[in-house]
Amino acid sequence: MEIQARSGLGVEGKRALVTGASSGIGFAISRELVMGGCAVAIGARGEDRLRTAQAELAHLGGRVFAKPVDVLNEASLNEFVTSATRSLGGLDYVVANAGGTVGGGLMEATPDEWAESYRLNVIHSVELLRAAVPFLKESVCPSAVFISSISGSKPAPRAQYGSSKAALIYLAAALARELAEHGIRVNCVSPGSILFPGGGWDGFRSREPERFGEFIERDLPGGRLGRAEEVARVVTFVLSPAASWINGANIPVDGAQGRPSAGGW
Repeated sequence: MEIQARSGLGVEGKRALVTGASSGIGFAISRELVMGGCAVAIGARGEDRLRTAQAELAHLGGRVFAKPVDVLNEASLNEFVTSATRSLGGLDYVVANAGGTVGGGLMEATPDEWAESYRLNVIHSVELLRAAVPFLKESVCPSAVFISSISGSKPAPRAQYGSSKAALIYLAAALARELAEHGIRVNCVSPGSILFPGGGWDGFRSREPERFGEFIERDLPGGRLGRAEEVARVVTFVLSPAASWINGANIPVDGAQGRPSAGGW
């Protein structure tokens, strides 16, 4: 099915790469870019889900390249960027969306779990952008977005997650200045609690509906969690030429949310 670019943001004909793109926020970002007329390269660990995502995006009329990638493996990440750029014929936008955390609280999490949390969120983003820079330099409107979290500025358990997301916010601001001479913009988008099928909040809602309701009443003044497409629209705008003077910024997408945790503290 053919689509007609709908965004009006100037992303039509551009080429974008998204990690962690087979579901949730990453898939929503990829879909929004495709709907805007972008060619998109998507990467994720699970090949079956990745191929399903590719088929859904291609059904919208998009040009979609998909490749399994382990963002914790530098060689795998570099190969993904190189293959994607070759397939798309260039690269304009990069979205470091893959991330997560491992380990429990301070007294339970091991140093290796802290290190892996940082590798997932921070090092993956650094390596992805470093691999993409030679190609982004050839673009007339190069832009990168790191997907952080409001946990990077609003403390909540687990500390290894929030502190690594805070590092991403700093990283975007620092690299924006470093790469400005090449015209490459770097920004962060920080979602609040986002509800999507199969996600963590969806599972929490099913397991503990009463606590879920209390969390919304206490910390979500809009009376609901965010939607993945609401994050995706902001990311698409920030990437696009319409946001050409936004650089080194951190943009929350959280509906004025309070604490990012359903815990009682």
